Amino acid sequence: MEGHFAVIGAGRQGTAAAYDLGRFGLSDEIFLADRELSLARQAAERVNHLLGKPIASPAVLDAQDPPAVERWLRQHRVRAFVSAVPYFFNLGLTRAAIACGCGMTDLGGNSDVVCAQLELSPQAAASGACIVPDCGQVPGMGTSLIVYALEQLDEPQEVIMWDCGLPADPQPPWNYRLGFSIEGLTNEFYGDCLYIRGGRTVRIPALEELEVVEFPAPIGALEAFTTAGGLTTAALTYAGKLDVLQNKTLRYPGSFAQLKVIQQLGLLSPDPIEIGGARVSPRQVLHALWEPQIRAAPDERDLIIIRILARGLKRSAPTDAWVDLIHYADETTGFSAMEQGTGWHAAILTHAIAEGKVPAGVVPVEKAMSGADFVAQAAQRGFEVQLNIRPGTEAA
Repeated sequence: MEGHFAVIGAGRQGTAAAYDLGRFGLSDEIFLADRELSLARQAAERVNHLLGKPIASPAVLDAQDPPAVERWLRQHRVRAFVSAVPYFFNLGLTRAAIACGCGMTDLGGNSDVVCAQLELSPQAAASGACIVPDCGQVPGMGTSLIVYALEQLDEPQEVIMWDCGLPADPQPPWNYRLGFSIEGLTNEFYGDCLYIRGGRTVRIPALEELEVVEFPAPIGALEAFTTAGGLTTAALTYAGKLDVLQNKTLRYPGSFAQLKVIQQLGLLSPDPIEIGGARVSPRQVLHALWEPQIRAAPDERDLIIIRILARGLKRSAPTDAWVDLIHYADETTGFSAMEQGTGWHAAILTHAIAEGKVPAGVVPVEKAMSGADFVAQAAQRGFEVQLNIRPGTEAA
């Protein structure tokens, strides 16, 4: 491969992505860049130790400075990179990638940012840059598995997805542990979800439509409810092609009531309010108070779940295609289930970009790789995707 891989953001998901790029990629050098050199060094040392070769190099880079990022990408001849920083940096990084004709994936999660990225597709195509936003676990792997479910039907009509990342050993009071940025977490609970209902893209408020979904022991019953940012591009791509497309986040029982209290207190709002003569963002206060209580330790065991039901016709008969993935932390590498699902999905798409398998432009996940190809790539990484085709009933 001509050029090198890079990961911008040397946190937990970025380190997992760099490991995958080093394990499966064709580049002899991967740059792990972060504004904190100590963090970049620590991540590079871990990747090199796990792979048994000096392939990862640390670098200092500030994602808040797109012109500096552009210069850095050119200087280091980066062919494709993963943005593993919070979603609000992704639009600037997209512009930097376009300016130097570089490939890019990111961990997405914010519909407004992703829609703004999609609007830059003509400029990306003109520069030869390929950008695949909204990678990661969900969106990302969930979208790829939706594509896989759709491929099982001749005439798909409805798709429903349930997903989560949860501690394997939940502890009160939250029964939840955070394995990614707190900004990404609270972003899911604020604003609207993009769904398809009645064949049209619609906006549905987050933290609504509670239901209970059963899973095999020891997981058991989980709550499911609407959250923002889990579908975005798919809700646009499949409008007019599907009657229904929606996803819900799964949590241990009792979580929904806790989140509704946080929402109703206004603590999810990013808009500053005045307190004692100072302007304060309620969401930043929530981050400061909540993150220390829910931040997962590096050695905590977790699990991810993605369940998809696709309804439609196969050989003219009503058919249900069920896709299930339950995946746990990897004790060999030390990567959590969330780190694998998030970082490795982004890396898979970054490999595809570098190998010329994705056309130039800003390309949604569901158009960047077939579901069957993704499942084959996932299997190489230990993800066991279960497929169950059953006789169905006519979609509503």
